[in-house]
Amino acid sequence: MILGIGSDLIDIRRIEQSLERFGDRFVQRLFTEIEQARAERRAHARAASYAKRFAAKEACAKALGTGLKQGVYWRDMGVVNLRTGQPTMALTGGAAARLAAITPPGLAPVIHVSLTDDYPLAQSFVVISAERPTHSADSAARTA
Repeated sequence: MILGIGSDLIDIRRIEQSLERFGDRFVQRLFTEIEQARAERRAHARAASYAKRFAAKEACAKALGTGLKQGVYWRDMGVVNLRTGQPTMALTGGAAARLAAITPPGLAPVIHVSLTDDYPLAQSFVVISAERPTHSADSAARTA
């Protein structure tokens, strides 16, 4: 059962400008440590990596039905990868609370994420679904 769908498209040059202007303050305010580590390993595509994650956060907030309000903050949503390499979102704080509120009893939330970039654009789609619970480690990572 689909609970929410969100998409976002961003100009990578906006992220480049924010990184130049605000540097670490910008990164610390918006991105989790996991996201920072992944983006910083990509020196040649650092801004594109941050842009895809920015777009994923925007898309996730839309899929939650709140946008970035009602207690949902940037760092409450973080792109993480399953062991297979597939991206998903780890939610905390207000985003996790909202996810719990929209998930029907007896079902487990699963967050599907697609990320792409082609300079100067980065894009993300997020689909939040509710499925019968599984007991794999990967499903636990989706809602950690």
